[in-house]
Amino acid sequence: MQLTGAQALIKSLEEQGVEVIFGLPGGAILPVYDPLIDSSIRHVLVRHEQGAGHAAEGYAHVTGRPGVAMVTSGPGATNIVTPIADAYMDSIPLVVVAGQVATASIGTDAFQEVDTTGITAGITKHNWLVTDAADIPDVVAEAFHVATTGRPGPVLVDFPKDVANATMSWRPAAPVSLPGYSPPAEPAPEAIRAAAALIAAAERPVLYVGGGVLKAEAWDGLARLVEVTGAPVVTTLMARGAFPDSDPHHLGMPGMHGSYTAVTAMQRADLLVALGARFDDRVTGKVSAFAPEAKIVHVDIDRAEIGKVRRPDVAVAADCRLAIEALVAALRPLLAERPGGGAAGRLAPWWAQLEEWRRRFPFTYDRDGRGDLGAGRRSGRLLKPQFVIEQLRAATDDETILVSGVGQHQMWAAQHWRFERPRSWVNSGGLGTMGFAVPAALGAKVGRPDATVWAVDGDGCFQMTAQELVTATAERIPVKVAICNNAYLGMVRQWQHMFYEERYSEVYLSPDLPDYVGWAEAMGCVAMRVSEPEEVLPAIEKANDVDDRPVVIDFRTDSMEQVYPMVPAGASNDDIVVHPSQAGSPR
Repeated sequence: MQLTGAQALIKSLEEQGVEVIFGLPGGAILPVYDPLIDSSIRHVLVRHEQGAGHAAEGYAHVTGRPGVAMVTSGPGATNIVTPIADAYMDSIPLVVVAGQVATASIGTDAFQEVDTTGITAGITKHNWLVTDAADIPDVVAEAFHVATTGRPGPVLVDFPKDVANATMSWRPAAPVSLPGYSPPAEPAPEAIRAAAALIAAAERPVLYVGGGVLKAEAWDGLARLVEVTGAPVVTTLMARGAFPDSDPHHLGMPGMHGSYTAVTAMQRADLLVALGARFDDRVTGKVSAFAPEAKIVHVDIDRAEIGKVRRPDVAVAADCRLAIEALVAALRPLLAERPGGGAAGRLAPWWAQLEEWRRRFPFTYDRDGRGDLGAGRRSGRLLKPQFVIEQLRAATDDETILVSGVGQHQMWAAQHWRFERPRSWVNSGGLGTMGFAVPAALGAKVGRPDATVWAVDGDGCFQMTAQELVTATAERIPVKVAICNNAYLGMVRQWQHMFYEERYSEVYLSPDLPDYVGWAEAMGCVAMRVSEPEEVLPAIEKANDVDDRPVVIDFRTDSMEQVYPMVPAGASNDDIVVHPSQAGSPR
């Protein structure tokens, strides 16, 4: 069967099980859009290529399957660089197809030409420049294999226009064989035995759970590991939902804005069992002062992460699910041999200390504050963003997917939401990409159409990619957006407040410019404005009743609110700053 390169590309994507592509056509990729008309693949036409990438990320977050985006050459490719970098930092499986000028024109500064493979070399697991249409089935198969195996991540296929127009004799892809690419899977038995011995002997252990647990679908094994060991659990920003917040073993999120108990437990631990976590600087704080008494067991499928920041006492280079299952099997007989069985008695003093920290230092905020609502705004009861998050969670079920932008609202969402299910939290962690929420929510809703998808966004973030609500309306994707509108670039303002003597340089936006309600309505959304606490829940309930179009609520929140706790950048986690109401409490 003779096919054009464009037809072969679409057929190859179909054979990989692709159901949806987020994209925007242009000259170099135009030949591929013709056979797409006859394909079973749904195409979601975004309004900006950055939106295509983040939407594909959102889809991947909630489904576990690779997200696919397609853009044209030149500015189309450069516009999707940020989502590619975002996916690389957060280990999100993403396949990007980028149009390219004809092969004979590459290197001539042709119209809309950029060195796409060069630009993305450092932010993809691998990229391919296709020069022969006969290679298309194999390249596509390799791209999906690399994106989804080992540590997941983004890949890019650069697709010249003449290759798209050339003909080839169709054949299925050959079995993928990539010499040099061999991610580990099964853990080494000797490493498991050594790790199990450390866990069995520990008196102050902490299970430090990262996003790799979600990528490996290891949440059931994690629950069994906790049951066997009785150890406390912390879940990083990228692992929220991997272990239920309602479980008493869960101490919450560690890190710069994590719970006091989670942060301090890691500092005082005698053993950290890192499961798919990478000792990120936001978790460790000052590395030389991080968990000074702790031995380290580090489980990660990416060998490059092991020893990169903290040298482990036991390294387990393996798939997290397989490693956790092996640990459980190794620990059962070890712990059963102890008097009374299990680890409960040995850990009792540790749990007593943890419960005391939990009692003294919960997440808190001033619920009854009054004062100025910001420049040009009346004084009165302040609508607290934390209250908005709490009310939003109270009005939704455990299957609801929460998506966030980046900044203060992201931290409040991670702190005050209750996560009970895996893949119910979508955010930009490593890259911290403002503008992530709206398109990622769109992609999440496409991936999980039966779930309610709420995006919590800031006014600064919302202004970056709000145009994708036009996509949501046009494509009948009924996402819901809660804007925490504090009229500032809030996290930048917080740093200026704390570290720059309250010199607020270029952070004030405006509560009314743009008119978020008018803007949302112009994009086809139902829109509301809320400024009083008693209005919050009715507005959320009204939004939940809308299922045929997007909804945007402009919550006018306290512009002075800060995120607590906070570990100042470069400081030790021992220097954690708690809420002012807790500052006098003994630690």
